[in-house]
Amino acid sequence: MPGVCNKKNYRPEFMSVDFKAKQLEFTSYIRDPENNPAPADVKKQRMEMYRQLLFNNIDSFLSGNFPVLRKILDEQKWFELTQDFFAKHRSETPYFTEISEEFLAYLQNERDNPDDLPFMLELAHYEWVEMALSIAKEEIAILNESIDDLLKKRIFLSPLAWPLAYQYPVQKISPAFLPVEAPEQPTFLIVYRNQDEDVNFLEITPITYRLLQILQENESLLAEQCLKQVAEELNHPDPEIIIAGGLDILRELAEKSVITLQV
Repeated sequence: MPGVCNKKNYRPEFMSVDFKAKQLEFTSYIRDPENNPAPADVKKQRMEMYRQLLFNNIDSFLSGNFPVLRKILDEQKWFELTQDFFAKHRSETPYFTEISEEFLAYLQNERDNPDDLPFMLELAHYEWVEMALSIAKEEIAILNESIDDLLKKRIFLSPLAWPLAYQYPVQKISPAFLPVEAPEQPTFLIVYRNQDEDVNFLEITPITYRLLQILQENESLLAEQCLKQVAEELNHPDPEIIIAGGLDILRELAEKSVITLQV
């Protein structure tokens, strides 16, 4: 009968194998061969093949999703970074599309290297946002109404528009521009996906950033209410100036699909 032990298929050495321990030994070497011995019962050439296959997949994916970070690091520093991630981080997802988010979690919570560039986490986050928005499943509400009388209409922030604040001007970082200290003024950006499915970024002022924050904090507001709140927070002597200027900004953002009207 199938599955019944007999003299032909009984192998007593199998009964003594601790498969969890064997699996841990196998994966520990693949993650970090410098600090873990290879399994004695597996050919070293085969272990190296497994190791290179898995590591190269991770390395390739990270290089593709963090191209600027990859470009500003030399070969050795990039290898050390990706190897450290591969060895230390325990991912909570089996999906390759979510590895970038796991890499961010590693940089924020596990990475501890005083020689790292000070803006590395912010740059990685900025690059991750572009990828995350490109594959996001949310849809943009098509703006069918006129925006001429925008003040009296309810507006909300598109789920595919993310206001962001960084200490460093991450959108300008390149091999030719590697700031070692954060400037006095933070950088405010809005990264958004438009109706053509293109992901774009727009540098914005602190006031515009606050305007978008208010929309994030409220499901929907009259545009006039939103602008009046900004004017009150600024304690501006002539609120109408803020409202008029803010209205122009809202119109521009509506045209770019950053904000839309309540349907």
